[in-house]
Amino acid sequence: MAPTILRTGVAASVFWLLAACVSSMPGAGFPKQESHAFPPSAPGGMDGVFEKAASSNERGSGFHMLSAGLDGLLARVELIDSSRRSLDLQYYIFRGDESGLIVAAALLRAADRGVRVRVVLDDGETVAGDEKIAALSAQQGIEVRVFNPLRYRGHNRVVRGAEFLFNKNRLDYRMHNKLLVADNAVALVGGRNIGDQYFQLDPDSQFGDDDVVTVGPIVQQLSGVFDEFWNSTEVIPAQAVDRANTTALALANLRSVIAAQGPAPHESRDVFLARLAAGEPLNAVDSDKTPLSWAPVRLVHDSPDKKQVTAGSAAGSLIYTTVAAEAKTVDDEMIMVTPYLVPTPAEAQLLAGLRKHNARVRVLTNSLVSTPSSAAQAGYMHYRPILLKEGVELYEIRALLGSTRGTGQGKSISRHGNYGLHAKLYVFDRKAMFVGSMNFDQRSKRLNTEIGLVIYSDALARQTAVRFDALVEPENAYHVEVSDAGRDDRALLWKTRESGADKIYTTEPARSAWQRFKVKMLSWLPLDREL
Repeated sequence: MAPTILRTGVAASVFWLLAACVSSMPGAGFPKQESHAFPPSAPGGMDGVFEKAASSNERGSGFHMLSAGLDGLLARVELIDSSRRSLDLQYYIFRGDESGLIVAAALLRAADRGVRVRVVLDDGETVAGDEKIAALSAQQGIEVRVFNPLRYRGHNRVVRGAEFLFNKNRLDYRMHNKLLVADNAVALVGGRNIGDQYFQLDPDSQFGDDDVVTVGPIVQQLSGVFDEFWNSTEVIPAQAVDRANTTALALANLRSVIAAQGPAPHESRDVFLARLAAGEPLNAVDSDKTPLSWAPVRLVHDSPDKKQVTAGSAAGSLIYTTVAAEAKTVDDEMIMVTPYLVPTPAEAQLLAGLRKHNARVRVLTNSLVSTPSSAAQAGYMHYRPILLKEGVELYEIRALLGSTRGTGQGKSISRHGNYGLHAKLYVFDRKAMFVGSMNFDQRSKRLNTEIGLVIYSDALARQTAVRFDALVEPENAYHVEVSDAGRDDRALLWKTRESGADKIYTTEPARSAWQRFKVKMLSWLPLDREL
């Protein structure tokens, strides 16, 4: 009892301390040096890897989708290990778990051979253990910067929640980007963060997601976005906000943890090491076994000072404007994969407008069973009847899949029944597609910075549409419909197939009655603008 009282007292004391001192961004006055991406024509590095393919294509840039979680981890390690001049990484989440430490080890190897490494991380969703990643900044050649940092560096939820509460206007604003650029020549763009969940290695939680391997002229534009964030006032050197975890001792401890862990994830060790030794998946792309798709492309992104741009007080870029304009050109079909579906009025109107012009709109999102966010699911509940009334075809992924085709993971991990969507993919008339970090929700539109690519490739668009068709098969997803029997248009049905037999749920499928009750309670709160 006494330790509990003591912890509560300490938390309460810090609560009030934070309330008095969180008005300004910590570390804002800390000196930092401006830097920029190296020219891609500099000698050495990744420039030559896809040089032959690039020289024979004049259609723009080259792309290859990575849908399997393990491929996402392998590609990152291979790009980092192949780099010779520079590495730029920008992530919303960089976990200090097994796969996060594998990536961190690769970054240390790169720095040891003289590669310049720059890392920008968000600070909003860190958990215990993630502080190990900050120790990379103590390594010569590596610099870590933090977007819009918190003052409190611990993981007490009460204290952390207090800081958010008393400084909501600043701390609500997060960097949701996911980007890796090697030698300003090859990039990975998509929805994956760095962590076991995102590489589908964690039996307790696996996120289906996508990266696109990107080469060609668009990579230099991606580097330009990274530089814009790196040199912005919103990004603070890690040493300015986390002195305890950026020391030489912290780095030595990190190296010890990495050495003790070993070079491969426990769940897939043999497969990982064999494929890494073979240079897969990147070697297959470079050797034309799985050729790149060459196509025109448009980079879409938010500026670091998105709030000021939105308000009209600063010039800059907004991702939603461009993606929405692309969606409005749809004539026949719009396909959407988004883990969170909490549309703003403008987004809801966009979909309604497509339906009024008789375009088919199909959406795959998380079910209550698969969602990683109860609050987001509570917000989504309000919009289901509205979207269905407009004629939107709505599917919700199941946590226990009947088929792994298109999911990005194998049967051994799928049997745990903890699958969830994390990909953000939009297909426009099967002629173009968006891949990136932007959910179809209010947070992505208003509160997060995002990045992505609109790729004008029939082949990639059709490939993504085929995967969508596999994911929404009845053994993998619930098809949500309005019940004909109910006079209330909120009476819904969830149609699926289990054990080879069709099944219809009249009550929303959930992991437990408590989960269903909790989400119902949350749905009564005015949270939509935060979701």
